[in-house]
Amino acid sequence: MSDVNDPLAVALFGEIFMADQLARNRLSKALPKGMELSHFSVLNHLTSVNSERSPAQLAKAFHVTRGAMTNTLNKLEWAGHIHIRPDWDDARRKHVTISPSGRVARDVALNAIAPIISNVVEKIGPEKVRAALPVLREFRDQMGEDS
Repeated sequence: MSDVNDPLAVALFGEIFMADQLARNRLSKALPKGMELSHFSVLNHLTSVNSERSPAQLAKAFHVTRGAMTNTLNKLEWAGHIHIRPDWDDARRKHVTISPSGRVARDVALNAIAPIISNVVEKIGPEKVRAALPVLREFRDQMGEDS
């Protein structure tokens, strides 16, 4: 059994939590007025998958409740950034796609945060960032195993 007070584990989680908090605060401030980080994340995901997703699939992808995802999707739909249509075979289900204005909003947001991200990578050094990515991916995989 692992030591619950393992200083290495405590330091790792402390650094990850603090980095997450600082990154979220900094990027949120740079996003266009009215856009939240959750909105950008969903638009970015829909752009990358380039196909319809159900609200349940999106909730699972982001490890949030369906209620939280519905709230985000309602805001994005109201802003005209996504389209939500019923499933023609099962009226209980819905399908979400990014709209042309959603693609533009995502691109504007990405352009706003890209200099911040690039600056961090430049200051740390691309080699160090490349070396850290496999460890961070493995950490993410370990954290997602039980969910």
